[in-house]
Amino acid sequence: MGKGTHYPDTGRRAPIGATAGGIAALAIVLLAAGCGRDARNDVRPTPPAPAPAAQREWPQVTPDDPASANAVLMRAISLVGTPYRYGGNTPEGGFDCSGLVNYVYRDMLDLKLPRTSRELAAYQGPKIEPRKLATADLVFFGSGGNVTHVGIYVGEGRFVHAPSTGGTVRLDHLDGTYWRRNYSGAKRILR
Repeated sequence: MGKGTHYPDTGRRAPIGATAGGIAALAIVLLAAGCGRDARNDVRPTPPAPAPAAQREWPQVTPDDPASANAVLMRAISLVGTPYRYGGNTPEGGFDCSGLVNYVYRDMLDLKLPRTSRELAAYQGPKIEPRKLATADLVFFGSGGNVTHVGIYVGEGRFVHAPSTGGTVRLDHLDGTYWRRNYSGAKRILR
């Protein structure tokens, strides 16, 4: 093999199309051949790109207990990549959405919360408008008045959650199409 190549050196000259001059000549011939036809009829038009979802402004809201909120934030982010497991509530065994929330609050603040997303949504604490979300608030999702999912708000419109079977704990944006359409509210746990 020649130095710097991945192909064996056969000792033969490269065909004309494989040389730098041959490639340029081939490109000119192909371009000239395409000029005689109406290329517009040969190619389907590219569909217009969908309009990006409008990004809301996410003001930075200082939590009432910044040290506790920061502890929740750091622990939640450290679990990104942990496998999803229905009913899971440990890093070793995986997490479902409410198992993740429970684990983070129990591990960092020794706070025991209700187990399901529906029970968490009904848990005491003020409801929060999206523009007033602070780090460590819980964000809820569902449809038809039913809460089916929960995550931990981490700031700038983002939240950590355990989304679904086959997935992992991840960071998503509240302005994502699915999350925005299914957002059902938020609660402040830390006061």
